[in-house]
Order: sequence, then structure tokens, then C-alpha cells
Amino acid sequence: MTPIEMAAWSFPILLLLIFLRMPIGLAMALCGLVGAMLVLGDTGPMLNQLKQFTYSTFANYSLSIIPLFLLMGQFAALGGLSQALFKAAEAWIGHRKGGVAMAAVGACAGFGAICGSSLATAATMGQVALPELRRAGYAGGLSTAALAAGGTLGILIPPSIVLVIYAILTEQNIAHLFVAAFIPGIMAAIGYMIVIAIYVRVKPESAGRIEPLPMKERWKATVKVWPVLVIFLAVVGGIYTGIFTPTEAAAVGAFGTGVAAWAAGGLNRRTLRDALLGTAIATGMIFMIVLGAGLFNTFLALSQLPQELARWVIELGISPWNVLVVILLIYLLLGCVMDSLSMILLTVPIFFPVMMGLDFGLTPTETAIWFGILVLIVVEVGLITPPVGMNLFIINKMARNVPITQTYISVMPFVASDLVRTAILVAFPGISLFLLQL
Repeated sequence: MTPIEMAAWSFPILLLLIFLRMPIGLAMALCGLVGAMLVLGDTGPMLNQLKQFTYSTFANYSLSIIPLFLLMGQFAALGGLSQALFKAAEAWIGHRKGGVAMAAVGACAGFGAICGSSLATAATMGQVALPELRRAGYAGGLSTAALAAGGTLGILIPPSIVLVIYAILTEQNIAHLFVAAFIPGIMAAIGYMIVIAIYVRVKPESAGRIEPLPMKERWKATVKVWPVLVIFLAVVGGIYTGIFTPTEAAAVGAFGTGVAAWAAGGLNRRTLRDALLGTAIATGMIFMIVLGAGLFNTFLALSQLPQELARWVIELGISPWNVLVVILLIYLLLGCVMDSLSMILLTVPIFFPVMMGLDFGLTPTETAIWFGILVLIVVEVGLITPPVGMNLFIINKMARNVPITQTYISVMPFVASDLVRTAILVAFPGISLFLLQL
């Protein structure tokens, strides 16, 4: 069997291991180690490299941004910023038809701007918004679907951990990717709100109403979210203007949210320990996947599969747009069985060389950034795509009285919204690149 054939067979074997409930990071590491040893014909070189590989992987300075963003999300939850965001959005639009669900989506967008993790955004906002949606008379399916979809804004609206990983894998500028993701993120939030508006008109019984608040109360609720705005401007604005590197900005954001949590009375010695422990556990899980993907990608590099695949696609003479559509469809299918980070780490080293060899009328840097945003969006769709949408499970676990099938049915209009947005961004690359050209 040739090295390329070994690499091709490694994918179904990897999916089988994942299906058998082996941790994804461990499955990728196992496939990578065994595959590399088979290609090299000896265990010695790979075992020698393994001694240094772990250190060289995690000594990457850019990876330090991940625990800092995760810690920022922990502090933001302790500081009550998630609740403040929801209350402010609810104060302005909660009395409208479907307004409380729209407020939940808006609050998810705001929380995602200081979190960087979809799962953390969904879990945090679910705790805040689910009781309010239930109290306002919203149907269980609409409530869980709206929060699951809103949670995906955690990785789409910068800062985003997935974009950081993509930037490291493709050697792109993290700041440029953050800026490029901003407009698609706003489009996603607006698209979800439009879905809710249509949903409650097609099914009027699925949403209740609350009484409008006096203008004074609305402004009072709005003032309480000023820490979120300050932290977001400090982090993203600092990166964009060059005042901070992305890692420095993440440290500033973590410090700012920590101060906000302490001022709100949510941060003390016990909660600080819990926040650090939660950050360490989440970071360890992510880094295990990063390590496993690194070993697997070493095997793929030895097999020459990515390079041969890129050459083969170019020689076929197929339209670059058709190739892009096929790649995005593969991501949508993988999203049904894999989590977002694993997909990025597993597939970008294969698909990125293919994309960079195609001509879309863009510069190489523009193509890399545009592709990164598209990948981020379709990966985001995977978080709410049955049967293994992680956000669906997180929210449904909180709403134990809502059958999972009801959540599956109710989330499909949100998935349709994502697909429409993806088609628009594929057809018009300038939307993603617009802010970079100012």
C-alpha cells in the first residue's frame, strides 16, 4: 500500500474510532503515530520526534491566546455580564412579537464578543435566558433552538478561538481574520432574528408577550452593559490599531473582565479558583486535540496527500467555485459527526493548499482570509446540525422538559438562515474583505 493510500484509509479509520467514542484528540494521535511509522517503515524516527513534538507545539506563543480568552469568558460569566446583556436587549425589544428570543440572540452576540467560545456562550446564556423565555410563554422548541443558534455567535463574532487556530495553521494575521469576521457575525445575528420574526408569525402560539418597560428603565438596563463595550473595544480595537498583539489584547481582556467581575461581587477566592480550574480543563481538552491533530498532520505531510490532492484538483480543470462548494459541503457533512475545532485541525491542512492553488480573482492573502471566514461559518452550522450539534445538546440538557426531537425540528430554520448567509458570502467575497480594505 502506498503512503497516499494509507492516508486515504486513515480517514474512515479515524471516523470509526470517533464513532466508538474514543476521544478525538487521542484518535487523531493514534492514527498519526501508526500511519507515520508505517510510512517511515521504522518506529525510531517518529518516537524520537515525539520527544520534542509536544514541547515545540505548545511553545507556540500564539497558542497562549486560547486560555486567556477562555478565562475572559469565565470572568464575564462571574461578573453577571451575560445577564446584563440579556436584560438590556430584553428591555428594548422584549415586548415585541418574538422579542425575548431576539433579545437572547442579541445577548449571545454581545457575550460572544468577550468570550470566543460557542459552547461557553450557549451554556452561559442558556442559564440566563431559558427561565425568562419560559416565564414569557415561549415554546420549548423555539427557546432551545434560538439559544443554540445564538450560541454559535461565540466563535463567529471576534474574538474567536477557532479563528486563532485557523490563523496558526495557515500562518495568517489573527487581527485581519478578526476584522473580516465582524460583518459576517453581525449578518448571522440579524439572520437569526429574522428567522425568529418569521417563526412566531407562522406559529403565533410559540411566543408570548411581556409588558414594555418605561424608557427610564430601558436606559438603566443599557448602562449596565458598558463594561462589555469597553472590553470589546479594548481587545478588538487594540488589535486592529496595533496597540496590542492578539495575545496582549487577550491578557488585557481577561484582566478587564476580572476587574468587572470583582466590582460586581462575583469574583472572590473561591470563584477565582473555580474559574482557573474551568479554564485549565477546557484548555487541556483543546490542547489535546491540537496535539493529536499535529501528529495526524505530520503523517499526512509524510504521505504527500495534501500536495497530491491540490495538484490533482488543479489538473482536473474544474471551476474553482465548484471545488469550493464541494469543500463546504464536506464541512457540512463532517459537522454532523465532529466538533468544530477537530474539523478545523483535521481538514485545513488538506483543503488549504487546494484553495491556494485556485484562482478566485483575489490575492493569496485575501483568498486565505475569505476561505477562513467561510470555514468558520460552515463549522458554526455544524454546532446546530442534528444529530451531533454540540450546542443542541448543551441547551437541551438545561431544558429537560423539551424533547430533543422538538429542538431538532425547531432549529432547522436557523440552519437554513446559515446556509443562505454562506451562499451570499461565497458569491460576494467583498463582504468579508470590506473592512480590511478601508
